[in-house]
Amino acid sequence: MTSVGATGPRKRPSRAASWVDRNIKWILVSPAIFVVVALTIFPLCFAIWTAFVQYDFTVGGTEHPFIGLDNFRAVIDDPVWWHSLWVTALISVSAVTLELVLGFILALAMLRPFAGRRVLMVLFVIPLFMSPVIVGMFFDLFLRRPQGPANQILSWILPGEFGIDFTLNSPWTFISIIVADAWQWTPFMFVILLAGLSAISDELYEAAEIDGAKPRQSFTFVTLPLLLPIILIAVTFRFIDAAKLFDIIYTLTRGGPGTSTYTTSYYLYQQGFELFHLGQGVAGAWMFTILLTGISFWLVRRLLTPEEDT
Repeated sequence: MTSVGATGPRKRPSRAASWVDRNIKWILVSPAIFVVVALTIFPLCFAIWTAFVQYDFTVGGTEHPFIGLDNFRAVIDDPVWWHSLWVTALISVSAVTLELVLGFILALAMLRPFAGRRVLMVLFVIPLFMSPVIVGMFFDLFLRRPQGPANQILSWILPGEFGIDFTLNSPWTFISIIVADAWQWTPFMFVILLAGLSAISDELYEAAEIDGAKPRQSFTFVTLPLLLPIILIAVTFRFIDAAKLFDIIYTLTRGGPGTSTYTTSYYLYQQGFELFHLGQGVAGAWMFTILLTGISFWLVRRLLTPEEDT
């Protein structure tokens, strides 16, 4: 006879329990799959479809006939599109260069401990955690005539009276955008470069000093070569992010005067949500995405791994 334990005979699992045991991994990941499909794949497919149909709210109607590449042709034939690409390149390169220089200077200044260093580091990184919309509104209040105090402050520093409208007068509009972006994102460069500088061993500088290297030579032949990969990573991330600049443009200049400060992101927003040419805006967004992807690939391929080309 079969002996029965104190807890009684063992029960066979039901079919439902067996099915759960076999598919538990899919059950656990299914919520994440649903979120990815709902928030990524479906909008992506919808955007592809929109780029090839007439999805224009100014035309009216509920039908969206297939028009092929007409949306892409409309973007290419628009001179404002090409102007926005040049503005995007100008602002991105200028802002990232300024942020790199200022971040490098701050990192070198903050490398060695001194009294008040921690307080200054906290103050330096505060802009990094602010919303770009808030930054744009702050600079708008600071620079716009006649309420902004920028002209008054300039009159205290430099001789004469100033009546510059930094948000309407060219080239001050570009300078204002670049300064606002640099004010927020210089801390990003500062933190990354400071981490890179801190990782360089002091023994290398001691060896260079023993060999008779002067501080300038140590900086050129020790600091820069070891810091170059960190610099390239920071520049790559910042350039791709700066190329998508929208928030500061929207709050500071609204693309003006006229269309002079239209970045590509602002141009696409204006086409899709102000002029209601959604199909044209989505087509331009795909073109801009492909362009940024190509630039990103080039930066990663040519800058981050240069030894592969030798």
